[in-house]
Amino acid sequence: MFKYFPHTDEDLQAMMEKVGVKSLDDLYAEVPDEIRFRGDYQLPEQMSEVEVRQLFEKLGGQNEQLTCFGGAGVYDHYTPAVIPALLSRSEFLTSYTPYQAEISQGTLHYIFEYQSMMAELTGMDISNASMYDGTTAAAEAVMMAVAAGKKQDTVLISETVDPKTLRVIETYAHFHGIKIEMIRQQEGITDLPHLQSLLSLHQGKVAGVFVQQPNYYGIVEDYNGYADAVHAGKGLFIMSSIAADLAVLKTPGEWGADIAVGDGQSLGIPMQFGGPYVGYMCCTEKLIRKMPGRIVGMTKDNRGQRAFVLTLQAREQHIRRQKATSNICSNQSLMALFVTIYMSLMGKEGLREAAELSYAGAHYLCDKLLATGHFKMVYDKPFFNEFVVSYDGDLDALLRQLQAHGIFGGVKLGDNQLMIAVTEKRTKEDIDNYVNEIMP
Repeated sequence: MFKYFPHTDEDLQAMMEKVGVKSLDDLYAEVPDEIRFRGDYQLPEQMSEVEVRQLFEKLGGQNEQLTCFGGAGVYDHYTPAVIPALLSRSEFLTSYTPYQAEISQGTLHYIFEYQSMMAELTGMDISNASMYDGTTAAAEAVMMAVAAGKKQDTVLISETVDPKTLRVIETYAHFHGIKIEMIRQQEGITDLPHLQSLLSLHQGKVAGVFVQQPNYYGIVEDYNGYADAVHAGKGLFIMSSIAADLAVLKTPGEWGADIAVGDGQSLGIPMQFGGPYVGYMCCTEKLIRKMPGRIVGMTKDNRGQRAFVLTLQAREQHIRRQKATSNICSNQSLMALFVTIYMSLMGKEGLREAAELSYAGAHYLCDKLLATGHFKMVYDKPFFNEFVVSYDGDLDALLRQLQAHGIFGGVKLGDNQLMIAVTEKRTKEDIDNYVNEIMP
């Protein structure tokens, strides 16, 4: 019956005798009968390859394809067709770091290029070989700041940080004894006087200060003076950013950040129902040995030829349990390759052009919405490609109306507040259709 199972009846009997049960059903004796499934699985009969393809095409057709104006950390950017073609090559289909450098030069090479590009994009000295996603990279940065401090166990986080990121940080912090305190927001931006008062209140205890740029509401904040204030208190300044935005915005390095983290999904990775994505982490050179993950370096072999090696942070360095900065073992190498190919194809000018198109589209849509008289800006602050408006009608009904016409209208933040994002994929026609559908 189970012709693909390797165990014979005699094998099964021997194993059951070893663990002291008479039948396989005995293994599940503690599972309450009322929650055990007794029916037949809804599996179709065997099919030919053509029939299987037709089945999945039919299932895929049930998905509702919407023009996306949502963001909140995940954005609908263009993916060049060559990326999936290269990514699907068999030698790349693994997320594991190659330890045998002599036979893994290709993989080590692209990780090195990824690190080089991310360091340049963020304006930082060092990049690791990628993280799982932006939220866990943020949590790892908080742990890194505490590990780098001396008896400093408090991290201050702005209320303008993405709530999803904050929840992940709080989970990590809870199990590592890290104290989290929030910096108030004032009209959609971080309250600098409140930060200064917290630094004074917790003098000598603040390991790091965590902010986001652009912040959760899409606002481009002015962080002048933040790094100096944090450093005066012997803490580290941590900045989270959407990777693609750094093509035109002031980099974390220029703001004086010690650690830069964020998600690389905006570098061409499709939204694909929430993942997989890739987190980036960059830092100053003096923090290199506190950074989790791995770093690939370039050297020369005994023949004088260029070669790539794992320079720091081998897996064994992290099997120190509670003494380790982090217990991360695998990275998102495949997705690091994805964004490396993307950045290579786009180049500096392409990245900048995509960002400028996103900016222009968002401001065009915002102006159109305000002109209807039904929308107002919630925060009168400079924004990049995402903004928050209030609506004077039934917001749920409006979103349903847009969806009925093939448009995902944005992310609802409150009873009448809507956060809208625009990327380079949204054409003028897309934006005009959005506005036309909401007009009475």
